[in-house]
Amino acid sequence: MTRTVNLQMRLVTRPRGVPQLADFAPVRAPVRRPGDGEILVCNHYLSVDPAQRGWANDEGNYSAPVPLDTPMRALAVGEVVESRSPGIGEGDFLYGWFGWQSHCTTTPDAILRRVTPSALPLSANLSLLGINGLTAYLAFNGLGKPQPGEHVLVSTAAGSVGSFVGQLARLAGCRAVGLTSSAEKAALARERYGYADMIDYRSENDLPAAIRRACPDGNDIFFDNTGGAIADAAIRSMRRSGRMIQCGTASIASWSPPPTGLRPEREVLTRRLHWAGFIIFDHVAAFPEAADELTRLALSGALVYDEDVLLGLEQAPAALAGLYEGRNRGKPIIRLEAAT
Repeated sequence: MTRTVNLQMRLVTRPRGVPQLADFAPVRAPVRRPGDGEILVCNHYLSVDPAQRGWANDEGNYSAPVPLDTPMRALAVGEVVESRSPGIGEGDFLYGWFGWQSHCTTTPDAILRRVTPSALPLSANLSLLGINGLTAYLAFNGLGKPQPGEHVLVSTAAGSVGSFVGQLARLAGCRAVGLTSSAEKAALARERYGYADMIDYRSENDLPAAIRRACPDGNDIFFDNTGGAIADAAIRSMRRSGRMIQCGTASIASWSPPPTGLRPEREVLTRRLHWAGFIIFDHVAAFPEAADELTRLALSGALVYDEDVLLGLEQAPAALAGLYEGRNRGKPIIRLEAAT
């Protein structure tokens, strides 16, 4: 192991709502050699995810002290360059909690999945085979239980999760309608991701009416990544015994104070809805099998994926902020210079 400098991106202030560039600072730190039971990973690709707002510390507590001595908590794909842990060898590629940094010295507990070599590029392990593709596959099939001929509504339909849900719905024989934030993304979702119809919610003055037009027969499944006003409108399109999958709340900038909106209880009761939350990290044991199936679908041409790869650790904060502004075109991924 010849590298001695670890490039890191650290929080310098606790974000209030959507993280901004000023909340982060690059730091050069020594690379720590692994002790007994540890591994040293050289990161090749770093993930950028909206859920990172809640990963700043393990409890997602925004009032906690800023962890100035650690890099931003994040998922990454990297190569083991030194190992003192049985069963993990130098040259192994891993997907796990390796942070926004060039190197990570950690224990095997940080590993979410071993990377299986395939014809797909290494970066696919942060998009198709990362938490985005895995969330879509496991949540849609596990909680949605789709049946041929059913109707599916998806928020952030052109996003890094929604783009897969539309395709999986089509493969299951369902009719999928998506919501997105621009006409450009709506066209992309129709042409590339298998959506039968799309709604550009920013151009609609009456979102419930737009959903009724696009979904005249109602919906059996609502796959929600936003919450807020979109969820308020979508719940009123649900058919009896429909399934609502809550995978994210991206439209809510802050939960303090708690936001207010329409009350959903009556809709849940009278429509006999099943409304369940999905956290991907509750399902780590299912990752290898799901990743194998997603790989098969991609290599067969049945599933496509898009990535927005940016070069250099310094790009990470802007990429995170850009997610909330809808500026990304595909899954945001940071490629480190060492991987070029």
